[in-house]
Amino acid sequence: MIGITFALPSESSDLVRRLRAVERCDNLISGNVNGGDVAIVHTGVGARNCNQRLEILLHKTRPRLVISSGFAGAVTEKLRVGDLVLAQNFSDPQLLASAERILRDRQPRLAKLFTSTSIVDSISERNEIARAADAAAVDMETGAIVAVCNAHGVPLISLRAISDTASQPFPAPPSVLFDSERQQTSYGRLLAYLLRHPGLIWPSFRFARQIARVRAALTEAIVALVSEL
Repeated sequence: MIGITFALPSESSDLVRRLRAVERCDNLISGNVNGGDVAIVHTGVGARNCNQRLEILLHKTRPRLVISSGFAGAVTEKLRVGDLVLAQNFSDPQLLASAERILRDRQPRLAKLFTSTSIVDSISERNEIARAADAAAVDMETGAIVAVCNAHGVPLISLRAISDTASQPFPAPPSVLFDSERQQTSYGRLLAYLLRHPGLIWPSFRFARQIARVRAALTEAIVALVSEL
């Protein structure tokens, strides 16, 4: 059994559709993909719920390894939207070497990932993370996920797909795109914002299509890992 974490269902939806023999219990989605048994857990955005939900995954399914997955933002111009990132600083060395070999045709980037306590959007914030943490990408969950897995002695590989960069940022403020308290997008708030800023309607549509492509690429990479790890 391989455990796979995502922050939100919007990141895992393609993979969930690929599963066979699906079972849902205790916030877990279990099934089989390409002959490999997996259990998916959604941690929510940020570290707030990670510990409790990771404990459920680890105790209920006893995975032999965990893939910490989802989207990440680039904080350096070396990364582009759609790039796959294997986090050197968070991944088990043996799993990292295997993942790099398995995904070599997809040209994953080995880089340092920084886990932030808040959504990072501005160029100045991205630049500061790149400088202070010597990181190439940022997410909000992996640091907490790694801590729980280490406590249980479960090896982890961190795989992220770049969803946004300084040159291709979010089409609206993060507070409009995502309600951190409710852990979901408020479509009413988003619609109201777009009606006030009609020039952002097309960029928002383009961003949604971009995210769909990023999610598809991430899903294919995860399926490849599940098949061979």
